[in-house]
Amino acid sequence: MYKKTNDGYRELSDIFGLFYNDVPSAFEVINTSRGDADFRETVIAEFETGEKSVLKLADNDFTFPEKIEMWRRTSEEYRKAGYYCPKIFPDKTGSYPVVQYKGHSCISYAEEFSPYRPAEYRSENASEEISAAEYEKEAWIMTAKIASKYFSYTDYPSAYCLFETFCPSDKTDEVLENALEWKKYAQTLPEEFRPQTERIWRLWTENRKKLETVYKKLPTSVFQADLNSTNILLDGSGKFVGVYDFNLCGKDVFLNYLFRETFYDDYKKELDAIFRRLKIVGEYYRFSEDEKQAALMLYRCLKPLWCNKLERLKKLENDTAAVGAYLNETERSLTEDIDFVLYMN
Repeated sequence: MYKKTNDGYRELSDIFGLFYNDVPSAFEVINTSRGDADFRETVIAEFETGEKSVLKLADNDFTFPEKIEMWRRTSEEYRKAGYYCPKIFPDKTGSYPVVQYKGHSCISYAEEFSPYRPAEYRSENASEEISAAEYEKEAWIMTAKIASKYFSYTDYPSAYCLFETFCPSDKTDEVLENALEWKKYAQTLPEEFRPQTERIWRLWTENRKKLETVYKKLPTSVFQADLNSTNILLDGSGKFVGVYDFNLCGKDVFLNYLFRETFYDDYKKELDAIFRRLKIVGEYYRFSEDEKQAALMLYRCLKPLWCNKLERLKKLENDTAAVGAYLNETERSLTEDIDFVLYMN
């Protein structure tokens, strides 16, 4: 907490003054950086009246004025659909200024302070009678409604993008990056597993090539693209009201988003969760024939070699029986004829 007597207060106060006329009594700083190349801080300004405002500061290669404008537009579209999202504001001149802060050249923007709390802080007291399954269902209904709008006001992809990169510094999309890490680790397994790991890799790459030929035909919309308990907003009774944190949002294929946001270590639990969500969103979104035909290929591209599956493999270490069972399950996920269409009608 930075108060008027702290050294850091003046630096933040000067930046805050670019956006607001009121003078805060204190600042709370939340660092959400991910390494030296992705510096991010959220600054919550507190006033003597008890009111609060938010300032966002970022030094990375995916935060720039055009992106922030896209985030602002997307949050507005979610509000138009009946869901709460904090408003995003430029400075007094209508721009998003670059400021010097903690040794970084940060682009800055302001945001409305949310009156709602994220689901991660949901307590188990009796006043919150709505279960996690219920508010997650409502969050997916919201997302299905956004998907059905087929928004096309931006070409910036979401962080879940396939066959393209999210950041200029990315060498490839995240799915391929994870798959290559899986392959690298699989090559360290005992020689007895080599034929199967090579077969798994061949199946995965062949499927990805097939998916790439149809993927661009799939309909898209513009999504918040980070639907987890840190960003899902609930009211005092635990009821779902909306989302915040749009810095990963962008254009995406709805099925890609849904599959990527549904992950379990257990093969069957993951499939069951995907089936449930397909049935939920199917009440509000009509899947095209192209989406139905691509669903199995998309699943086989996203799930078998994803990072959580690799972490699970690493934990097995020298247990050859467990490694063998894991590889059998992985190969099964690449060959089993899963009827996603049954849940998409």
